[in-house]
Amino acid sequence: MIELYLSKNNNEISPSYGKYYPRVSYKQTLDIHGMAKHMAEHNTPFSEGTIEGILRDFVKCVREQTLNGNTVKVDDLAIFKVSVIGNGCAMLYDADVDKTITASIGSMKKTDKTGPAVQSLKLLAQATGEYTREELNKDGRLAWTDKAEEMIALAKGSNANGGSSNTNTGGGTQSGGDNNGGGDNGGNTGGGTDPDYGDIGDGN
Repeated sequence: MIELYLSKNNNEISPSYGKYYPRVSYKQTLDIHGMAKHMAEHNTPFSEGTIEGILRDFVKCVREQTLNGNTVKVDDLAIFKVSVIGNGCAMLYDADVDKTITASIGSMKKTDKTGPAVQSLKLLAQATGEYTREELNKDGRLAWTDKAEEMIALAKGSNANGGSSNTNTGGGTQSGGDNNGGGDNGGNTGGGTDPDYGDIGDGN
């Protein structure tokens, strides 16, 4: 069950100012150890320690393969790959300073016409199989948090009494737009250099 809270857009310059948007209220974060413990409870013949070791090896191998220019498809979950954020060099070779665009990572000064082609690398993930948006929409079950239900009840009561139903009782704020597609604090599915992938980010 996915629980939702309500966030009101309080950015006055946003076209979505004053609108309420649902956000996921995450219960906990499961790390590799937590996932191994969970998987070991599913009547598997493998011990918690064995599962954890396999998962840690898998993570290392995904990193190794993606940094080697390969994509890694985890069936019914996601396809992982490394992409780049480019610097956007004005030319391939600057004769004035004898400088060529390079396949390297770095920053460029505003006055530079060429230099490192890549600003940074980033990990991307594309949902696949049973984790595509269509499949999630079919299988997902939603409910309001207690706080969201209180907000809705307050709005309903206020509206029934002839008052305003726009009271925000602490559901949080949002500075973005409509956020169609539902990222909470990132996700960015459909952004960046590849519209079919979501940016995993650095976990911060």
